[in-house]
Amino acid sequence: MKLDATDRLILNRLQDGFPICPDPFLKVAQELGLTEDDLLARLGRMKAARIITRFGPFYDAEAMGGAFCLCAMAVPEADFETVVTKVNARPEVAHNYERSHRLNMWFVLATETAAEIEAVTTSLEQETGLRVLCFPKLTEFFIGFRVAA
Repeated sequence: MKLDATDRLILNRLQDGFPICPDPFLKVAQELGLTEDDLLARLGRMKAARIITRFGPFYDAEAMGGAFCLCAMAVPEADFETVVTKVNARPEVAHNYERSHRLNMWFVLATETAAEIEAVTTSLEQETGLRVLCFPKLTEFFIGFRVAA
C-alpha cells in the first residue's frame, strides 16, 4: 500500500493528540475534511498493511501508581520464536522488539506494583531458562517524538 496525501495528513494529525469526546473519530474526520467512515477505512487499510501496527493510548503506568521496566534477553536464534511466544503471552508485556545484538529481545513490563516486575521476570526466567535483565528508569526525559508521514 502506498500512502497518499490524505493518509499522511491523518497520520500527522493523530500524532498531535486524540480528542476526548463521545465521537473522537468524527471530530478528527471533520477537522481533516473527511467523513468518519473514510477516516476509519483509511486507518483500517493502514493497519492491515502494517503501516501502523497499533492505534491507542499510551498510559504512564508509574503516574497511575503502577510500575514499568525495560527488559532484555539474550535468546538463542533457534529458540527465538518459542521464547517470544512465551514472553508475549504475558499480559504485563506492553511491547516487544527483536534487535540484532547479543541482547536480541527487548520488551517493556507494565505492572500494578514494583514487586510484580520481579515476579514476572522470575517467572519468565523459569519458563524460558534464560536470564531477564531489567533496566529500570532512573530519569525520565520527554523528547516529543514524532514521525513525519
